[in-house]
Amino acid sequence: MTQTTSNKGWQVVFAGTGINLALGVLYAWSIFKGAIKASIESHAPDAFQWDKASINDPYALCCLAFAFSMILAGKCQDKIGPARTALIGGILVGSGFCLMGYSNSYAAWVTGFGVLAGSGFGFGYSAATPPALKWFSSKKTGLIAGIVVAGFGLAPVYIAPLSSYLLGAYGIQQSMYILAAGFAVIVCGLSFALVNPPQGYVPAEPALKGDEAPAKKSGYDATVSEMLKSPKFYMLWATFFIGAGAGLMVIGSVAGLAKKSMGPMAFVAVAIMAIGNASGRVVAGVLSDKIGRRATLTLMLGFQAILMFAAVPVVGSGSAAMLVLLASLIGFNYGSNLTLFPSFAKDYWGFKNYGLNYGVLFSAWGVGGLVMGRVSEMMNAQPGGLNKSFILAGSCLALGTVITFFLREKKAVEVEATEVAGEKVAVKASA
Repeated sequence: MTQTTSNKGWQVVFAGTGINLALGVLYAWSIFKGAIKASIESHAPDAFQWDKASINDPYALCCLAFAFSMILAGKCQDKIGPARTALIGGILVGSGFCLMGYSNSYAAWVTGFGVLAGSGFGFGYSAATPPALKWFSSKKTGLIAGIVVAGFGLAPVYIAPLSSYLLGAYGIQQSMYILAAGFAVIVCGLSFALVNPPQGYVPAEPALKGDEAPAKKSGYDATVSEMLKSPKFYMLWATFFIGAGAGLMVIGSVAGLAKKSMGPMAFVAVAIMAIGNASGRVVAGVLSDKIGRRATLTLMLGFQAILMFAAVPVVGSGSAAMLVLLASLIGFNYGSNLTLFPSFAKDYWGFKNYGLNYGVLFSAWGVGGLVMGRVSEMMNAQPGGLNKSFILAGSCLALGTVITFFLREKKAVEVEATEVAGEKVAVKASA
């Protein structure tokens, strides 16, 4: 029985990772953006008739729809289960890419990629991690979360060259139809493997070493309203906003930056950055299980701040090798956010309302991507704007690093949760 449930847990982990591998097409947007820009500049009769300043709008709206759909998707995940939630996500993504294939109008792409695909990403992504975490010990929270979300970050390794090939061989719109079919089949097919453990299932805890004391469980499951009353939520939201916004600012533009020094091989920079993105999720997960979430977050945000300031001379040098190294390190640090914050949500506020709670926290990711991406685009339109974007991001990350010092570790949170639970019991008894 123990072996069966253990195997089942790993099946859920790999299914969630596979779903995220398909949904990670979000990070290949810079490849699509380059093709749209080339189409606009060609002035052909069937070319995209967009304002160049609006090229990034579908991506920005997609990030926002992704983030806020996570709230609804999280509620669905808690109520109807992960399989049905992921199935909805696969259908939405397929529908969005079909609409993009049908028309090259601005409205079709904003609706298709921005609204439909963005919402589909939210539904699929929100359903992948929670069931996987429930099969394993709390000692493996960071590791399991890191493996599942690594799929999303690793996706551009194959999606970037695949998209470049399809765009060259079949054109933009035909390529969207092909991607729609592939992603819908993969996500919908794997969704049926996402299952929660049976009622009453308790994962085995690893053997204690030496005189190590067993971990005390608070049994505290916070509601959304209780979570929103906690100062920890707003500190986490602010640091997630900063960490995600700075990373997405670079990810959305890396192909354009690389094209100046790498030409048509710019997709290689996107793929290598994706490897850094995915590895950062796993490494941060393992590290946070060892030294704590707060310490890991402090290290990652501080390192990212240094990289943003270093980007100014690196990008100015025109060195392709240095740019690829910088992009991979920035991707590494950005990826850590997508492991640490779901782990924080589980540690601080429990499993019962995990989907909805993390969905609300994840809104920071979408708002950060929209705001910092938009500010970056506005700065880049000015002389020396690119350097100003990196300096602004570095300054924000330095502020985020300071905020992390005010977060408490899990042990302190468990004491607080126990006190809150005790107050509830006392109130109920007096009533």
